[in-house]
Amino acid sequence: MPEILTAQAMRDAETDAIESGAIPARVLMERAGEAVVMALLAEWPEFTRTPPHTLVLCGPGNNGGDGFVVARLLHQRGWPVTVHLHAPDISSLPTEAAHNARLWQALGPIDRLGASVAPTPDLVIDALFGIGLNRALDDTAAAALGAHNAPKTRRLALDIPSGLNADTGRLINATPPGIPLPAHLTVTFHCAKPGHYLAAGPSLCGKLRVMDIGLPATGSALTHVSPPFSGLAKLGDGHKFTYGHALVLSGGAGRTGAARLAARGALRIGAGLVTLGVPPSAQQEAASQITAIMLTRIANAEALTQTLADPRFTALCIGPGFGLGARESDLLAAALASRRPLVIDADALTLLTDPALFAQLHPNCLLTPHHGEFSRLFPDLASALTQPDTSKIDITRAAARRAQSTVLFKGSDTVIATADGRAALHASAYARAAPWLATAGAGDVLAGFAAGLMARGMLPFEAAQAAAWLHAETARDFGPGLIAEDIPDHLPKILAQLGV
Repeated sequence: MPEILTAQAMRDAETDAIESGAIPARVLMERAGEAVVMALLAEWPEFTRTPPHTLVLCGPGNNGGDGFVVARLLHQRGWPVTVHLHAPDISSLPTEAAHNARLWQALGPIDRLGASVAPTPDLVIDALFGIGLNRALDDTAAAALGAHNAPKTRRLALDIPSGLNADTGRLINATPPGIPLPAHLTVTFHCAKPGHYLAAGPSLCGKLRVMDIGLPATGSALTHVSPPFSGLAKLGDGHKFTYGHALVLSGGAGRTGAARLAARGALRIGAGLVTLGVPPSAQQEAASQITAIMLTRIANAEALTQTLADPRFTALCIGPGFGLGARESDLLAAALASRRPLVIDADALTLLTDPALFAQLHPNCLLTPHHGEFSRLFPDLASALTQPDTSKIDITRAAARRAQSTVLFKGSDTVIATADGRAALHASAYARAAPWLATAGAGDVLAGFAAGLMARGMLPFEAAQAAAWLHAETARDFGPGLIAEDIPDHLPKILAQLGV
């Protein structure tokens, strides 16, 4: 799966390549500039016919050096290019940035950032700060980034829009004038950075292109979720029990819908059998709504323990439409005591605020909170998300360590983490945006997907990744009008596209 690198990890990868002699710094900067021009022309091929008046904003570091390379390469193509520098002078720049600034100076002038520009630029290239910025934008930079807002002007950011934290996706400046105009295109190098996908990142980056500049793979501890996923296919010589038996616990009468959605998701994703466990008051209601899903009566914790005496139950899902009473608390305790693979969602997450229940969590558990549930369960960690330098990845890892379980922190920027620090990011953004998932019951289906995969033998971390990707891909493929019931029933099309 594609690596994602933090800002520091990216700097380390560049330093290692340079110091080992694998890629000289000058070559690396030249490659970055060439990659930007390649991405720019692929995005706006019309510029090859009518070169745009281009303004390149160069900062005081190596991001600015990349900008000088881009300016030179575009000038060589006959483009009208203006360069503004946000630094006292060329001599204050790092060595390679200064070298490329002098190469540009032989072709055209360098103005101070904020100088007047005539005519209005057709293209503004933000090479001010990139991934290295960890402080608020100064007023001059903020004003320059917000100045060119004509409807025809296109904006391209090198690495990441200046003012956006590359690790958290949060704006370093929270109020104007520090809020930059969104880029139309962001070109980053080697690997995407967390901030491209988290929080405000997708809305400020526009389109994202990741360009190869020849750096070796780094073995990042963070990956972006993408297929293929092992374990989705079924073998020709298997039978239903080969693929596990998931038990989904339901709430009482009038509240069985969420559990039925989860159960249908578990069945569609390939669990060999799925049983809905309901209290006596809901038995008739549930029986009238299900066919392929089986039904069992679970009145209390003792009944659940007796049911789980059958070792063929290989995973549980508890929480959707469940309830918050004493019976439900006892059932959660019994489910945890079974040590079976367990998806804990919705109401069951709220029940976990009881320290006695939280203490029973184990590595076979997958917690699937949205932001509100996460805030109830981990209030101190959730409050840290208001800080611009705090990453959703870091707090999800912290939550997983505390719970000694896998945590899937839902959102358009879903983060999945384990107690040992592994993490994966699944972003429904850019070409994979899935806004149709903002519908009641979608999260219940996701819990069912994960439970079905865990019933089949996937570990929680792997099941969570596959479930999150398939959930979003199904919604993206279905499109407008999606409701929760559509997700499991549209899934077979997506599985077929994957060759499952």
